[in-house]
Amino acid sequence: MALVPLKKKRATDEVYESLRAAILARDFVPGQRLLADELGEQLGVSLTPIRHAMQQLAVEGLVEIYPRSGTYVASISAEDLAETFEIRLTLEILAGKKAVANWNEDARQTMEALLKSLAKPVRNEEGMKQHEALNLDFHFALFDVAGSRKLRDLYSSLNAHIQIARIHATEGPGFPALRARLAQDEQEHEAILAALQKRSFPELELALRAHILRAQDSLIKAVGAREAQLAADKPAKDEKRKRV
Repeated sequence: MALVPLKKKRATDEVYESLRAAILARDFVPGQRLLADELGEQLGVSLTPIRHAMQQLAVEGLVEIYPRSGTYVASISAEDLAETFEIRLTLEILAGKKAVANWNEDARQTMEALLKSLAKPVRNEEGMKQHEALNLDFHFALFDVAGSRKLRDLYSSLNAHIQIARIHATEGPGFPALRARLAQDEQEHEAILAALQKRSFPELELALRAHILRAQDSLIKAVGAREAQLAADKPAKDEKRKRV
């Protein structure tokens, strides 16, 4: 049986990957309208791959498409966020069980190096992005040790929604809430690694549950506070527009 020759990556796939990366890197913010013609001009492609990529992003929940209105970067409600964290917890516990069985020296070195990098102070927007990327790498490392590509892919899809919520909850200069949770994150990550090194699944499950549920509560509160602030600011902004 002859194999079909491989083709270069489709324009739609390249556009999808570019837009997805831009959304998760905070280049586009929740609620921002995405104009297909402007995106096509910036990326040097026609409207067709832009529209197809938008459909893929909508299926993933990263954008919302409203007929006769436009396409917008998605936001996420507290209810959606709670459900997402519930599924994330189940996935990480399952991956943890597999990781305990597969634990090895390479995994230890990888996760210890990530913890060392995560301990670096966050001083600006770029530092925050780097910290969030390293935090994601730490959790991905658990799935890599588990050796399940399917679990890793499911986690990646879920995490995109969590990142959308984190973008929505961004505080601005100083990142006080982020700074406040860094030390707690570090302690929880150390507990996860300690349980892995002992190959104790009961301890690992407890550590993962404590870390993920605390992160859930913290993010839901941050999103709620951000939404309340935006609602409080809206009347003043509307009044200002009337005067202009």
